[in-house]
Amino acid sequence: MSLVKKFFKFTVPSIVSMWIFSLYSMVDGMFVSWGVGEHALTAVNLSLPFVSLIFTLGILLATGTSTVLSIALGQGDVERARNYFNQNLFVVIAATLVLTVIVLLNLDWVARFLGSAPENHHLVKEYVGVIAAFAVFFTVSYNLEVQVKADGAPHVSIIGVTSCGLMNVFLDYIFVMHFHWGVWGAALATGLSQATSTLVFVVYFLTHRYPLRFGKFRPDFGAYRRIIPLGTADGLSEMSNGVVMFLFNHIIQRVIGLDALVSYTIIGYVNTLVLNCMIGIAHGIQPLSSFHLGAGERPTCHKFLSYGVRTAAVSAVFFFAACQLLAGPIVGLFLSHDSALFASSVAALRMYSFAFLLVGFNVVVSGFFTAMDHPVPSLTISFGRGLVLIAGCLMVLSTLFGANGIWLSPLASETICLMVTIFFLVRYFRRVRREEAGEKVGTPDARPLT
Repeated sequence: MSLVKKFFKFTVPSIVSMWIFSLYSMVDGMFVSWGVGEHALTAVNLSLPFVSLIFTLGILLATGTSTVLSIALGQGDVERARNYFNQNLFVVIAATLVLTVIVLLNLDWVARFLGSAPENHHLVKEYVGVIAAFAVFFTVSYNLEVQVKADGAPHVSIIGVTSCGLMNVFLDYIFVMHFHWGVWGAALATGLSQATSTLVFVVYFLTHRYPLRFGKFRPDFGAYRRIIPLGTADGLSEMSNGVVMFLFNHIIQRVIGLDALVSYTIIGYVNTLVLNCMIGIAHGIQPLSSFHLGAGERPTCHKFLSYGVRTAAVSAVFFFAACQLLAGPIVGLFLSHDSALFASSVAALRMYSFAFLLVGFNVVVSGFFTAMDHPVPSLTISFGRGLVLIAGCLMVLSTLFGANGIWLSPLASETICLMVTIFFLVRYFRRVRREEAGEKVGTPDARPLT
């Protein structure tokens, strides 16, 4: 199989998987808006940082485990890969159950912390409470979806996440539009859809027992000294997405007003779709790059990086053009044209979308560094673009330029991060060339590529 075909074999399922993860959140929003009202859509938006926290836990453990697992498979050490796989599943379940108990025991405080107002406090509690009860399915489903690609069956990830998305649409329609269960029904639909995808992946690993399979494991918790740093970059990307939503929610209420949260909810759905597309590309090249790194074929890893960056560039232009030309129809999925917020939401989406032109390069290169077992540049890029830079730009620009500053702050932060990303990438390839030159004269550069 050619490298290009192998790239698309792994990347397309990853992108589709991440799109479906994004779309079922959008579906929740659409059904809540249609079936309950704009005020309920605001409650769902205020709850989304908690959903991001759950996915952060799943991604933190899944990405790092997939990297060390894929390297082990590339080295032919199947038993070690299986041990990583089963140990991680145990850790994921245990950690998620702890999170669930903590949240359910402090549900009222969690809702207030997320920014609920008296008029929507009970709705935020409903949504967060149901999602917390199903949190273990979120994290386990995500981990198994990532590991099934490392197992050499990326097509199964599409089946799993497609079943999740379709089930969510079906149950949202039944629970919200027919049973009129409101926000509680939307959250229940989301939780049950995650349970559905978990079942699909469990059945796969029960019926396909090579190279990875369920079984006992020998405790090797020291492996998390590698796994957690490797997964921190992608985990921070997701966590930062939740933190940034939290910051946007609070600053928008202060600068513009509570009603503008509806505009940001819509923008947040689109932004999540774009970001998850880029993360899908990064996740597609990750097991391939890690495998070939383990096999000692670094130039092949660089080819996958090139394919990933090109795919991200094409996707970025597509998303930007769609938001500029189709902003009205996109907003119209959530708001009627008669809504007082329609025009301002359209304008805000168009301004925000300029950041989409840059986000892909930063995310894909960060994912490449993770796959190559270089967590420092990956973590720096992810933490910079996902939290530090956007938080700083948001606070400064909202103070200087008000509402326009809020919507343009992602463009400013991605631009600054682009310069950081290029710096690390140039430094990496310089070190690679020095190593290659050293090997030719018999004096390899022994310093690590960090």
